[in-house]
Amino acid sequence: MSDFKFSVTRNDTPTPAAEREEILANPAFGKKFTDHMVVADWNAEQGWHNLSVQPYAPLTLDPATTVFHYGQAIFEGIKAYRQSDDSIVTFRPEKNAQRIASSAQRMAMPEIPEQLFIQALKELVAVDKDWVPAAGGEGSLYLRPFLIATEIGLGVAPSQSYRFLVIASPVGAYFQGGVKPVSVWISEDYVRAAPGGTGAAKFAGNYAASLVAQQESIAHGCDQVVFLDAAKRQKVEEMGGMNVMFVIQGKLVTPELTGTILPGVTRNSLLQLAREMGIEVVEESITLEQWREAAESGAMSEAFACGTAAVITPIGTVKTTSGMFSIGGGQPGEITMQLREKLTGIQRGEVADTHGWLQKLA
Repeated sequence: MSDFKFSVTRNDTPTPAAEREEILANPAFGKKFTDHMVVADWNAEQGWHNLSVQPYAPLTLDPATTVFHYGQAIFEGIKAYRQSDDSIVTFRPEKNAQRIASSAQRMAMPEIPEQLFIQALKELVAVDKDWVPAAGGEGSLYLRPFLIATEIGLGVAPSQSYRFLVIASPVGAYFQGGVKPVSVWISEDYVRAAPGGTGAAKFAGNYAASLVAQQESIAHGCDQVVFLDAAKRQKVEEMGGMNVMFVIQGKLVTPELTGTILPGVTRNSLLQLAREMGIEVVEESITLEQWREAAESGAMSEAFACGTAAVITPIGTVKTTSGMFSIGGGQPGEITMQLREKLTGIQRGEVADTHGWLQKLA
């Protein structure tokens, strides 16, 4: 039994069932939201208090609220899946809870207890379970927990008060067109994170810093951007919101976690599944030049992006200022698809969860 008690205020004007079903039939990523949200406040005197589920609505914040000026804002992304028995589960929520606690520590914010984090997910899904798409398809309910600074004042210091919220959005495939290889642009002018910075935190500013590079990638006809290391612009780090993996001579290779790369839950899960499937896993740096050479020689047969939102998305083409190259003929690779089917199968209850990764929400 949770020690955290939430009050629940139901929305008096929920989305009509017919409109909700129309949204669920073709959910765009993060465009429509459920009828409720979780809200909880923190300050040094009271700790966590005012825990509630309430109607989804705009927030009212003073213009001098510190989140607007000094950027203390962190978040997570996690999905809820409807199972064949109509229950609703999520995937490894304790990992997201641990990561938001780590992000909070880096950003001088209060840590959200794991129990509170998971209970908040359960509370929201309990009232909005009709928003979880049907079992067996690509759809899921994307949950967005986030923490912001709420103190009013312009002094440069950690806020003395914070608000934790969870909102939810039904989603389908992250990239339009389903599982087909995407093209990526290598950013050589901009970096996502530097040693000693905030790269390992799921911090809003990291994503703000990536947006101009993402615009650049779109201008070059690409779907996503890939960032290199800050020091020499040689080592591949990660994409704007996803980790990157390669299949080189049958081995699964991914950049090692050095503090500048976000430790993805999907990344961690795939490495474990790959080992269990008999695939050798290597966590080490790979340079852009090594990527190009391995792809052109055929030593690299596959490359893919991975994360909660996109799950696993093959990378078919890489564009740089000095030209372009493709991986595996621009087609999804065998290991990529095996890992994707294994992971999504577990999440959707179609493959046995031998790790205890699924946790029931409703």
